[in-house]
Amino acid sequence: MKKLPIGIQTFETLIRDGYYYADKTPFIHELANSGVYYFLSRPRRFGKSLFLSTLRAAYEGKRELFEGLFLADHWDWSKRHPVVHLSFGLGVHRSVDELRGNFAFMLDEHFRRAGLVSTYPEPTTRFAELIRALFEQSAQRVVLLVDEYDKPILDNIEQPDLAAALRDELKSIYSVIKDSDSYLELVFLTGVSKFSKVSLFSGLNNLEDLTLAPHASAICGYTQAELEEVFAERLVDVDLARVKAWYDGYRWLGESVYNPFDILLFLKSKVFRSYWFETGTPSFLVKALRRQGYPMARLEELVVGEEIASNFELEDLSVEALLFQAGYLTIEAEEQLGAFRRYRMGYPNLEVKASLANAMLTELTQDRLAKTETQSRLLDALLHGEPAALEAIFRAFFASIPHDWYRKNELAAYEAYYASVFYCYFSALGLDVRAEDSTSHGRIDLSVRLEKLAYVFEFKLSDEEGSGAIGLAQIKAKGYQQKFMDGVRRVFLVGVSFDKKSRNITHFAFEQA
Repeated sequence: MKKLPIGIQTFETLIRDGYYYADKTPFIHELANSGVYYFLSRPRRFGKSLFLSTLRAAYEGKRELFEGLFLADHWDWSKRHPVVHLSFGLGVHRSVDELRGNFAFMLDEHFRRAGLVSTYPEPTTRFAELIRALFEQSAQRVVLLVDEYDKPILDNIEQPDLAAALRDELKSIYSVIKDSDSYLELVFLTGVSKFSKVSLFSGLNNLEDLTLAPHASAICGYTQAELEEVFAERLVDVDLARVKAWYDGYRWLGESVYNPFDILLFLKSKVFRSYWFETGTPSFLVKALRRQGYPMARLEELVVGEEIASNFELEDLSVEALLFQAGYLTIEAEEQLGAFRRYRMGYPNLEVKASLANAMLTELTQDRLAKTETQSRLLDALLHGEPAALEAIFRAFFASIPHDWYRKNELAAYEAYYASVFYCYFSALGLDVRAEDSTSHGRIDLSVRLEKLAYVFEFKLSDEEGSGAIGLAQIKAKGYQQKFMDGVRRVFLVGVSFDKKSRNITHFAFEQA
């Protein structure tokens, strides 16, 4: 068997050392024949760096690396272009001076490798000088590749003033690109986010954003066909339907793809785990969701406008936009209504849904051991058809949340907060959980489906004793249980009421349908 390219970001290493490779070179052929300036946004660890490395190898004329690939017979190998390949992905930039120093180091390396001498001390001017000097030295236009253009900003997003200063410094750097137009053959920049006040997007008005281009949806990641063809020998006795549910589902208005980091680690161990999520969930994002009291169940079926994928500003960060661009939400459908375009968003797969819910629970409880014990008890109660046990479990959970947390948050006054806690616990277990589950008679607050059991929940926020019974009566009156009575499952109906003063359950009523 070939080797799994886990963490391999250099195309030449991947080919020479015998790693698996899904042929992405048709995209390179298309890019070269369609334009000059490109930008691509994708989540972290999605193969952006490897794609830029592949571009570099092609433009440097390394034909021997492309044997058997599409580009071998669809490229002019007689031309070799100088390539400036910059990456802002190394380390964390804690100041503007560190960013300038890192950028100066990258420029020095390019001057040294080309045997050129710089005459300007200021990095931005030297950047322009490098592009022009490489053009004059080779008599070929320069290919400019910039990886993780936005990482200095994202690394400091919890410090708005520093993030803004780093953004302005990057703006100065990228302003060079437009003025170097006559020396450039191709420009390709990648990142996670698209910040509106970076000159990249305001200065280069001919920049083509490939982020939501349907034809480029699979430029990074693995399609289902690529997975089954390239890794066929690794998929023997693998449950492909389960693999798809766990790791597929990322969509950018085209064919869906798997997260490559996830699928490669799964193929190595054959164990279902949240590999990608465990490499680092932005604490800023989870804290923002908690601070806003964001109703997590809303993420099941979110409808947004075009702003979700377009530019956004440090001064007004949208949680939904951050979730999408970071890879925690994906586009399920696009709809055009007159001049208005909207997107239906949702979780890409089970890994993201369960892991994000789990991260939210950790943020709420601040006690990982207690959370794990609660999850274990909860799963046992659900599997054994013991709804009565759920009341004690959730009462104990709400009672465990520190008073100081509520003092800083007004969420206890909202029904959505309590419903979100139930939703997060069930989702974190990887169960089939559906919020606002549609029926012909209305929407169920929450449903949980297991192989032989189903639970239907209705939540109420009320100071009145017995309002849980009102919720139970509503389920029965609207016949919500009919959706689940297929002769296989036992169905439990559960009405739960909460009191905003005691910040806990006041009544819990249930019965079997």
